[in-house]
Amino acid sequence: MCTVSFLPSKDRFFITSNRDEQPSRSVAFEPVEEVTHNCRLIYPKDPKAGGTWFAVNENGNVCVLLNGAFEKHISQGNYAMSRGLVLLKVISAATPVFELRTIDLQRIEPFTIILFVNRELLEFRWDGHRKYFKELDSAQAYIWSSATLYDAVVRRQRETLFDGFLKRTTVVRPEDIIGFHSNNHDDFENGFVINRNDSLKTLSITQAIVDEDEIGLNHMDLLREKEYFISMATRHMSNHSK
Repeated sequence: MCTVSFLPSKDRFFITSNRDEQPSRSVAFEPVEEVTHNCRLIYPKDPKAGGTWFAVNENGNVCVLLNGAFEKHISQGNYAMSRGLVLLKVISAATPVFELRTIDLQRIEPFTIILFVNRELLEFRWDGHRKYFKELDSAQAYIWSSATLYDAVVRRQRETLFDGFLKRTTVVRPEDIIGFHSNNHDDFENGFVINRNDSLKTLSITQAIVDEDEIGLNHMDLLREKEYFISMATRHMSNHSK
């Protein structure tokens, strides 16, 4: 939920996320297929609130969460709902973009959602007061870093590293993207796999692989040194079902 990349490759798309958290936080359950609001989902569940930071659904859609909006904020505590539960409401909705436009986010902590729906890419931010929607070109590659953990200078440095990776990569393969997300570049504070004095660590790396008729979720639990892969066939949706 703290670093997310999006890479297209011909008729495939790869969305990859690093989750940075306190190691004392309960380890997420392994990803499983569940039905929520009549929609089949695959996601790793956070035991603390029952939500998630990364989910895919049977329509080939992907929703990923980053903490914070544009800049670091001060947590107010006692929020109405966890951001991970907001993500589940969005990805399980019949029209995820409409759900984002209409959902009441008052008393919800600031966050960013990267939403891939019907092969269209949307960046959504909630700063605690306003909603911001930004349509992106799904034929281009992007990277995001959480504003709560990485300041503007570090975010630009990470973008530069990502640009270098893209220039060195002629054929995009999911394992190469995982390799990039697994590299701390000799920087345990701001690399892609961090360890800030054991108080904040990268706990997992999760990746969605979107094909024409299938969507897969690869989840690497770095604390337990386990890797999981689960996939399901997708059904095609009309463009108005966003």
